[in-house]
Amino acid sequence: QVQLVESGGGLVQAGGSLRLSCAASGRTLSTYAMGWFRQAPGKEREFVAAISWSGSRTYADSVKGRFTISRDNAKNTVYLQMDSLKPEDTAVYYCAAHSSFSALRAGMDDYWGQGTQVTVSS
Repeated sequence: QVQLVESGGGLVQAGGSLRLSCAASGRTLSTYAMGWFRQAPGKEREFVAAISWSGSRTYADSVKGRFTISRDNAKNTVYLQMDSLKPEDTAVYYCAAHSSFSALRAGMDDYWGQGTQVTVSS
């Protein structure tokens, strides 16, 4: 009933920046919490950031101060601005949504996208 499509991934050198986008379709998710997870090869999925419908934000300690999550409720789109990227940020990044902000922060999701690859070199 909901489709999430990520874009904006790519190859960047350490210290560089990328901006990821996630577009939602199928229904309005303006009252849902939206967020990002990532998964590196051989690793478990890791919570990255989340934002509530009212704009409250939370981040994993590993990205706090470097990543910024934002959303445009009118466009059903969420963004992840990634600055000062490190090689350990390399992963497939997934967009996610949940009706509960606290549940999403805890790693739960109702919907997720297909992922977009982020590779940080050097």
